[in-house]
Amino acid sequence: MNQKTDSAAPQPAAPRKPRLSLLIATGFGLGYIPFAPGTFGSLAGLAIASLFLHYDQFGFFVNLGPQTVVIPNSLVALVFALLIALVGVVVSRRVSEYAKLKDPQFVVIDEVSGQLICLLPVVWVWQESVNWKYLLLGFILFRVFDIWKPFPARQAESLPGGWGIMADDWIAAVYAALGLWVARAFGM
Repeated sequence: MNQKTDSAAPQPAAPRKPRLSLLIATGFGLGYIPFAPGTFGSLAGLAIASLFLHYDQFGFFVNLGPQTVVIPNSLVALVFALLIALVGVVVSRRVSEYAKLKDPQFVVIDEVSGQLICLLPVVWVWQESVNWKYLLLGFILFRVFDIWKPFPARQAESLPGGWGIMADDWIAAVYAALGLWVARAFGM
């Protein structure tokens, strides 16, 4: 073959940019902040949990014709946290494959999900007695455990695809939530 026909051979198409997955995985762009993107992702999770706490005074009302059903906000928060966790697995895998990185630093949906899971006891159980100290302590504990990665968080990073990206933050969230329970037991 000559050089002219070799260069005219069709090249494989570049993979399509997963725009929606990037939008969600980066926490609507927070992951692109050049310093501490994980902290900003955690702040987003804290803000979402705070909204659930604020609106729990009212609940969610569903009009079913002659009846109105009140869905407790704590139940909505639990479903939302689970939805974010599952969506996070999918979008973080897609972004990871596109970026050709095992756990891209700009993916912060894992921090959003972890922070929500950490604060579920606050939203679910303690909503009437919560003050800003619980939210701040939950934020700090989650960041400490997320950075430290105590057993089995570091091992969870070796899970395939989005599971490895998300699971270490879920484990850090459980440790942080336990820390919140201990702080509450000691009268904080």
